[in-house]
Amino acid sequence: MTAGQRTESGVRPWVRAAMRCGAVLAAAALSLPVATAAYAAPTPTPTFTVAAGADPLADAKTTLGPMLDRLHQLYQEAEAATEQYNAAVARQAAQQQQVADLRAKVASQQAAVNAGVDIAAQLAAAQYRNGRASDLADLMLAENPYQAVVIAQLLDAAGRSQKAFLDRLKSDRATLVELQTQAEQALVQATALATQQEAAKTDVAKRLTAVEDMVGSLTGAQRSELEELERRQADEAQLAFLASGALGKGERTPSEAGRKAVAWALKQLGKDYVWGGAGPDVFDCSGLTSQAWLHAGRPIPRTSQEQWAQLKHVPLNQMRPGDLVVYFGGATHIGMYIGGGLIVQAPHTGDVVKITKVGAMPILGAVRPDPDSGADDRGGEWKVPQVTVGPPRIAPSKPTTVPPRPTQPTQPTPSKPTTPTTGTGTPTGSGTPTGSGTPTGSGTPTGSGTPSGSGTPSGSSTPSATASATEAASRSASATPSAQ
Repeated sequence: MTAGQRTESGVRPWVRAAMRCGAVLAAAALSLPVATAAYAAPTPTPTFTVAAGADPLADAKTTLGPMLDRLHQLYQEAEAATEQYNAAVARQAAQQQQVADLRAKVASQQAAVNAGVDIAAQLAAAQYRNGRASDLADLMLAENPYQAVVIAQLLDAAGRSQKAFLDRLKSDRATLVELQTQAEQALVQATALATQQEAAKTDVAKRLTAVEDMVGSLTGAQRSELEELERRQADEAQLAFLASGALGKGERTPSEAGRKAVAWALKQLGKDYVWGGAGPDVFDCSGLTSQAWLHAGRPIPRTSQEQWAQLKHVPLNQMRPGDLVVYFGGATHIGMYIGGGLIVQAPHTGDVVKITKVGAMPILGAVRPDPDSGADDRGGEWKVPQVTVGPPRIAPSKPTTVPPRPTQPTQPTPSKPTTPTTGTGTPTGSGTPTGSGTPTGSGTPTGSGTPSGSGTPSGSSTPSATASATEAASRSASATPSAQ
């Protein structure tokens, strides 16, 4: 073996070792991506450990959040329709009362006109029987001139009274015709309002059907998740509202009526929300607030829209217990503030009267039913009632207690006076003498101009029914000296 060979043979083992090391490193380097890819591959049933601060309802927000938004929209639509129905009911009730009042006035006025026509006939009959000769005889038979003057003055006064009476009769007749016209118009309006009320009722049923369909499609687990999601949203909204400073600081003292209204409303906790309900066992939102203030001695409008429109607005940072908080742009929901950032309310269909946080819904403003009343500090400083905030509730609605469509008032048949029968002491036209200064046959009311012997009016009442009697009595009055 030569030296060159030994050197070659001495180098070759090192080269071979280096080559082997390079091969191993290269192989190791090539194998790294494969190992990493195998670690990142998902397992069929992964398990997760929730990190601190993570939201366990994240998936529910993604899948059920839009569903909850839609449910809230349906609730608002149903309540808006409910308030429209309540308004229609209030208008219908007021109109029916107006119809009843007008009918009573018409009946009273009809009786007055009938009595007046009867008196006019009697005056005409008395003038027919006595005539001018009787007046002159009274003067001639007077014991002295003074007595004659007195008799003449009395006759003159009687004549003036008779004219005034006839003028009053004409006025009463015109009033009767006007009242009859008003009663007819009020009846037409009442009928139209009843139709509107029925249409509003149908609209409520339509909206509630949509709510029921959606609620009924949910599983028990979905309802629970939606209720928890709603609670979270309410808490977040309340925190944001309080952080804004809109509510102000400190507790303000309610008025005496406000104390009563809050106390009464809190006694209704747990009673079912039913659309159109105003107690004693079921309520909708404005039914609760209107009844609470009614029991406190301050009647207020029935609907949330009218409560918002008619009651005095107060800043949120000046609210005191008993004030009403109005929600949503259309003033379609309302609750009563009780202090401590809480309200008592009848929330929506499927729920019950309960305590909720004032800022949980978009606030439109606040109103005060008794702005003229100062704070009542006789009971000491206001202490927020020890009550529990009610949990969200998504459930089917309770059956409605709304009464059926109101019975339509019928158009009354006006009456007119009729002529007394012969033999009652009232002469007919054919028995009237002429040429004696007394009224002629045409001057005596006949036909339908006077009431019947029984005094019960019948037929239809028209202005001409007593016109002839009035004119006849007027001519009869002018036939005597005293009427001049």
